[in-house]
Amino acid sequence: MTAAGEAEFAELADRHRPELLAHCYRMLGSLQESEDLVQETYLRAWRYYDRFEGRSSVRLWLYKIATTTCLTALKNRRRRPLPSGLSAPSDDAEVALGGPEADIPWLQPAPDSLLHASTADPATVVSGRAGVRLAFVAALQQLSARQRAVLILRDVLGWHAREVAEMLDTSVAAVTSALQRARAQLAQAGPIADDLAEPSEPELRNLLDRYVAAFEYADVAALANLLRADVELEMPPIPTWFTGADVVCAFLAREVLSTPGQWRLIATRANGAPAFAVYQRGGDGAFHAYGVQVLSLIGAHVARINAFLDPGLIAAFDLPAVVPAPPATPRAART
Repeated sequence: MTAAGEAEFAELADRHRPELLAHCYRMLGSLQESEDLVQETYLRAWRYYDRFEGRSSVRLWLYKIATTTCLTALKNRRRRPLPSGLSAPSDDAEVALGGPEADIPWLQPAPDSLLHASTADPATVVSGRAGVRLAFVAALQQLSARQRAVLILRDVLGWHAREVAEMLDTSVAAVTSALQRARAQLAQAGPIADDLAEPSEPELRNLLDRYVAAFEYADVAALANLLRADVELEMPPIPTWFTGADVVCAFLAREVLSTPGQWRLIATRANGAPAFAVYQRGGDGAFHAYGVQVLSLIGAHVARINAFLDPGLIAAFDLPAVVPAPPATPRAART
């Protein structure tokens, strides 16, 4: 490849990386694996770029390589669920928690900063933001790999059936049939709101400030005021999950929010939703990485808390593993 070709390829790679990462994430449900597959996509594209010859758009060509790479990888991978995809919720706050299921490849959250990277390309912006809500990505895991690919390419990204057929080396009729089956299977799983009705920016900031204060100060009563009556709490890799504000608050009061000052939350965003990097106070007084919470909001209330109990996830959000203890005690929760 010539120097000019190398420069051109580097520019294309940088432009399309966020949306290809989002695409692979929807397919696999794992940020770490998705980053590996995007890298593999670019290695394959680099190898054949000088023979590309413009028979289709570069973007379509890259999606074809990325989709094929994902389909190949999924032949040897299990689907990535959330606890709600494996069992019924508990309505007993006193239930003994199941131990962490380390052998289950759990769905992982994805930072907005990676999926929604700043770009001047409108297609990249739309493709990165669409269809990455946790509930939707979890529902996609119920589909076969090929149905998943067709539904993402057609319904999320808006590619035409002819273009998808070209990517998958199949016929338009086969694409249409796979799409119908995928839609029917998702419909059986129940309604999935990909764009939830979140409050306006000032209301959102106030809600999140109150949530942080309630959590850091262990004020369960204040937290209860922020939750919907049917709120759900999931904590992978623990398979047990809860539903109902009374049950969720009772569990948190018993197991999590017993002592003020034990937790530190740093705001971020994941999967197009408000999120927090969660830190726990250690014996040294500093706060150590504990996991990531992703909130689903409906109006001015929290509808779901996905608490991923994996300290290693925080690194993907470009946040430190250890946060020094603040000089002041946690602020009181506002009601």
